[in-house]
Parts: sequence; C-alpha cells; structure tokens
Amino acid sequence: MREIVLDTETTGLSPAGGDRMVEIGCIEMINRCETGREFHAYFHPERPMPSEAEAVHGLSDVFLSDKPKFPERADELLVFIGDAPLIAHNAGFDFGFLNHELERCGRDPVCLSRMICTLVLARSKHPGAKHSLDALCTRFGVDRSQRIKHGALLDPLTPAERPVRPARPHFASDEEISRHRAFVARLTQPLWERFLPAA
Repeated sequence: MREIVLDTETTGLSPAGGDRMVEIGCIEMINRCETGREFHAYFHPERPMPSEAEAVHGLSDVFLSDKPKFPERADELLVFIGDAPLIAHNAGFDFGFLNHELERCGRDPVCLSRMICTLVLARSKHPGAKHSLDALCTRFGVDRSQRIKHGALLDPLTPAERPVRPARPHFASDEEISRHRAFVARLTQPLWERFLPAA
C-alpha cells in the first residue's frame, strides 16, 4: 500500500485570511516503509512573512524571494502524491492550505477522504496525554535532535532522518522447505482440504 506522509509550513494560520503555504515536504511509504522517494519545495508566498511565523520555521522573505510560486510546481506535486492516502499531524491544517493553493491555481482540491490525521489517532489512543509532535517523539523514542525549527521535510516523519535501508530478503532455505513439506505430510485432514476442488 502506498501512502504519503506530508507537512507544510505557512505564513500563518488562516488561508482564508490571506496566509500562504511556503514549504511542503512529502515522503513516500510503501507498506509502512520509507522508499527514499520524496517531494520537497519552497514557495514564494507573494506576501511578507510575519515575524511570528518566521520564528517557527526560519523561512525569511529574503530566503523565499527567489523561490517559485506554487502554480509553477503544482502539477509536479500532484503527480507525486497521486491518489495515495495522505498522512499528517493535525492534517486538517495542512489540507486546508494545500487545497487553498490548489484552488487558487485552478486545480481540483484533494478529497478529504484521503486524509489520515496522526493527531486524531494519538488523541484516540492516548486520551488526556500530550499530543504535540515533540510529545509523540518522546513517547515513541524518536530522535528529534535535528529538529531545532519546524521544517516541512523534517516534521512529517522524523525517523526519516535515518538512512533508508534496503529491504531484507526473507527466503526459506532448501532445508526449511524440506522440513515444512515433511511436517505438512504428517497432517491429517488439514483444514484447507475443504476448499480444494474435487479431484
């Protein structure tokens, strides 16, 4: 199963109030394992960066001044996320900004049925506990030493800072196959015989 873990950074809290997305980071996972594929982009917000927002993510007007505007990379982003479920912490926030940017440039919004919110999951699994990203990292033993400021490629999957390891082969040896066949041969009236076609 393919899933995308994502995060955004913005100029503020309200796309309806004129705030814009300035960064997005997406990490591809197949069967809950990182593949090493990612999409990451900074965007010129076409408005000044408030000092409060810059204090959170460190993205200044000067840094963003030569970055592309969202429409310039929208199609590339849409191709990357495809039709996969999208996982984010406080996903409603990220979806709100993503869909606002898509609608601004004439693209269809991402369907909310694709949204998986880790904040909602954490509240359900650990009611009454702290559910910030830092709190979850502490709870599950995730190293966040690199996370000095928020970042759209660092926040979505903090363990992604670890190198991606290739899948380990899991093949039965000839001896294991032989022992398995001998074991199966000793079974009497195995359950699966009920479902075999008549000889």
